[in-house]
Amino acid sequence: MCTRALWAHAGDAVLVGRNMDWMEEMGTNLWAFPRGMPRDDGIDGEITWMSRFGSLVTAAHDLMTVDGVNEVGLAAHQLFLPESDYGARDRSRPALSAAVWMQYVLDTFASVAEAVEWITGARLQIVPQHDPSTGKATTLHMALDDRSGDSAIVEYLDGTPRVHHGPEHTVVTNSPPYDQQLEHLRTIEGLGGSTPLPGGTDPSDRFARAAYYLTRLPHPADTTEAVASLLSVMRNAAQPFRVADPAKPYASQTIWRTVADLTNGIYVYESASRPNIVWARLAELDLSPGAPARKLDLAHDTGLEGGLVGDVGHAFTPAAPMRFLAVAA
Repeated sequence: MCTRALWAHAGDAVLVGRNMDWMEEMGTNLWAFPRGMPRDDGIDGEITWMSRFGSLVTAAHDLMTVDGVNEVGLAAHQLFLPESDYGARDRSRPALSAAVWMQYVLDTFASVAEAVEWITGARLQIVPQHDPSTGKATTLHMALDDRSGDSAIVEYLDGTPRVHHGPEHTVVTNSPPYDQQLEHLRTIEGLGGSTPLPGGTDPSDRFARAAYYLTRLPHPADTTEAVASLLSVMRNAAQPFRVADPAKPYASQTIWRTVADLTNGIYVYESASRPNIVWARLAELDLSPGAPARKLDLAHDTGLEGGLVGDVGHAFTPAAPMRFLAVAA
């Protein structure tokens, strides 16, 4: 499932797009989290923290955050990687549940470099839990990007984090692991090789198309054109509605997509099953310490019949803090 593409030269802004591909709807809502929210690791409470930065995120089942950006322009995106191997639990290492991993990064760090330094230096361990809809263990990797255009892809293939860090890492999809995706990319016409640009839905095909068209976007006249341009790339890498194959969740349909303007703090959301695009500006959300968490209910949006559309910052409503899915004892 999923495609992420980073456009670091979108006029005067840095933009990142993400498709969420999955076999079923996941009760998606947007959440605005203020600074100073208490959190824990979702395992045994050995790691606790207060959020340093406010964030605007997309949540699955209101149990884990899977995409989002914080108020200083660091974004994170969790994507499916079936080869993920987090290793046996090592209690000498700091650990986070997969459900709270992304949120810890957004709560704590101002840049990709800061996040990478901690993940690798602390030898962070991720502990998977079971997806509430499928019952299967989560196997995720994470893409990071920030308003400077920096990027990192973090994968666990042997129990330890493997990190590809640098602005050149603009696209990520799913299987196979990232280094193999890069090898395949160099065989594609227009990207170093002679193989025609593929049109299929396999992760490597989507990787190649996103990389190819991302490098061919025209210089945008303004933010609106920049967002529209990146959405065109994400739609090209999207997967149409299809009968789900439980054995291949990475070949599921696209259920929603986002574009985050990391420079101007704008977060755009488009559902594949609703005709309206919505967005919110972080600067217009109350992310101050003591402010309540706020939720935008997208799971029950009515679409054409008076549904949400356009700037929806005003439509977030106070909500009890989200309860992140914990690892079962």
